[in-house]
Amino acid sequence: MRLFVASLATETNTFSPVFTDLRDFRETFYFPAGRHPEVPSLCSAPFIALREFRDRSREPVDVIEGTAAWAEPGGVVSGDAYTQLRDEILEDLHAAMPVDGVLLGLHGAMVAQGFDDCEGDLLSRIRQAVGDRVVVGATFDPHSHFTRLCSDALDVAITFKEFPHTDTMERARELADIVARAVRGDVKPCISTFDCRMIDVFPTTGAPIRKFVDRISALERDLPNILSISVVHGFLAGDVPEMGTRIIVVSDDAAGEGEALARQLGLELYAMRGTTRMELLSPAEALDQLDTSNGQTPLLLADVWDNPGGGMAGDSTVILRNVMDRRIGSAALASIWDPIAVQFCFAAGTGARIPLRFGAKSGPGLGEPIDATVSVMGLSANGRMHFGGSVAKLGRCAAIRVDGGAEVVLCENRVQAYTPEIFTCVGIDPARKRLLVVKSTNHFRARFAELAGRILYVDSNAPYPHDPRKTPYRKLERGIWPIVAHLLHDS
Repeated sequence: MRLFVASLATETNTFSPVFTDLRDFRETFYFPAGRHPEVPSLCSAPFIALREFRDRSREPVDVIEGTAAWAEPGGVVSGDAYTQLRDEILEDLHAAMPVDGVLLGLHGAMVAQGFDDCEGDLLSRIRQAVGDRVVVGATFDPHSHFTRLCSDALDVAITFKEFPHTDTMERARELADIVARAVRGDVKPCISTFDCRMIDVFPTTGAPIRKFVDRISALERDLPNILSISVVHGFLAGDVPEMGTRIIVVSDDAAGEGEALARQLGLELYAMRGTTRMELLSPAEALDQLDTSNGQTPLLLADVWDNPGGGMAGDSTVILRNVMDRRIGSAALASIWDPIAVQFCFAAGTGARIPLRFGAKSGPGLGEPIDATVSVMGLSANGRMHFGGSVAKLGRCAAIRVDGGAEVVLCENRVQAYTPEIFTCVGIDPARKRLLVVKSTNHFRARFAELAGRILYVDSNAPYPHDPRKTPYRKLERGIWPIVAHLLHDS
């Protein structure tokens, strides 16, 4: 059995001013054929899953590893960067042929100049190269656009079930298992999809989505003809023709059953529309809650829309300014993306007290730059966080103390706050703070929930396109809720 694996992934916020080029991939996570490390990126887990499968298999398995490339979420990818990485993977595949199966680690929301559907383009070319008899499967981030081109090119499609995405390796192992069984002829996977005609936010950390995902997992165990069920949440910040929520069912040669189940689950999810988002507070409303917290564990505020994980710059100062104005001393914020300020802090050194301007450089709507005399409290030349089996690289980081006593983590790389390591790597003990502020929509909950006393979600009015009714989508090809309030599903 010869199995080829490759990965090309990023999440494109088409409204973001932070454009993405080849350098972003090379500096974040880029490994040419045969050089993938032991630790995957968020989307390259199929490499590790295939190695595990090969090592435990009783039959000979050849794993041919192609290129793996991942860039932190950002704006539109340059056309040259996408085509160069795409063609590199295609060349790797041609060199590996003949193969029995192809496994891809993709994101599903990658948009490049001239390509609204990068994954569909790549998968179509792979299918053309290998023909109809080779089994082709891929994992996707649920914050993606699962298009007709993707569905037509694939035999198996699986999204992460969890948000936060803590199950990337589980889903990669699931993909490897189904593809291998299909290669042996034990199963004949068939993809069925249902367009929910909606877009929303679906955190799996609480009801009702937690119960919905648990039920999906139970159906996978209980229904003999169903191999996998996935929910494509969709990605609010992608202006593409097929943006929106979908259900994917992979059945064992049971298209009718798969289609019926996808429709049933899709209508159930549609009935939950408008009930799944977290409650959002203004910065002032959230900080008012500090007086009612128990003081023994930190109150945590999540700056959900200035989130680098959604393609934003992550340099808004709005919440920090509110914290400074209230002179909340036992507070820490992570992080503000400002490579220039980081350089100044490294040049000054730990313990220095320097005048510094930082934050709010990437565009309007993110507050004003902070001008302050700060103390450099800690430095890290290679900050990182471990999340879902992968490593997020922060680059050089600095901890500074501003007027009023609050501490701020400045980062060289744009990365959302996944774990408390974003504080501890520069010497801040988050457990000893009265208030924590992190830039993340929901991934932070996987590790911060055990640390924080209360968690509040804050709308800092960052220009992330979080309200579909107000977002100027120009390419969307059909009506979806809540852009169109009443659809056929309602009847």
